[in-house]
Amino acid sequence: MTTPRGLHAQVLDTLGQRIVSGASPAGVVLRPEEIATEFGVSRSVVREALRVLQSLGLVEPRQRIGTQVLPVTSWELLSPSVIRWRGLSDGYFAQQRELLELRLGIEPVAASLLAGRGAEVGAPVLAAALEMVAAAASGDGRAYLEADVRFHRALLTGSGNAVFGHFAGTVEALLRTRTSESRDTITRWTGAAAGRHEAVGRAVVAGDADAAAAAATAMVGVTRDEFIAEAAGR
Repeated sequence: MTTPRGLHAQVLDTLGQRIVSGASPAGVVLRPEEIATEFGVSRSVVREALRVLQSLGLVEPRQRIGTQVLPVTSWELLSPSVIRWRGLSDGYFAQQRELLELRLGIEPVAASLLAGRGAEVGAPVLAAALEMVAAAASGDGRAYLEADVRFHRALLTGSGNAVFGHFAGTVEALLRTRTSESRDTITRWTGAAAGRHEAVGRAVVAGDADAAAAAATAMVGVTRDEFIAEAAGR
């Protein structure tokens, strides 16, 4: 039996995906009574879902009009929920490119800062990278993903910059959008990719800020280039 929270999540996810996919484009008015009928839920469940969408910048209630869908320029694009919905839409590649470009400006700095904080603080980054190497060697994609998530979270939170630490949730959501896609060039767990993560970890533990920043730039830059090449070939 579906729980009230489950109903709320179902309505929220469906409406969110419709908006980010363009099925409910900017300017469309969402009518609570129609949504309640479609999903067979109460008005209170619909109102709760619409409140969440409003907090994410996807919709806005307007007097004498109703709850109207907003353009992408209003969306909270760093929200894990929005990232997940865009990851299921045709905007997948655009989102990956945009956030990888953002990460190019953040993760090398985080690696440099972390390298200056001592080997003990940086150790979790290297440990996660070595787990990625082992997972790549065994072809265990799930283990690779989980180690990848731990790597980037440790890198960002360990930097000592609270804003970078907050960004870790965004990066994790972005990484997890890759679990269901089947694009071969970016789903193959290669030793080379794991090796680039290991290079960051070793530079961090060695306390070499310049090398850590350079390795992080290469790590993110190669991934960005993979996505750009793959998008161009579609």
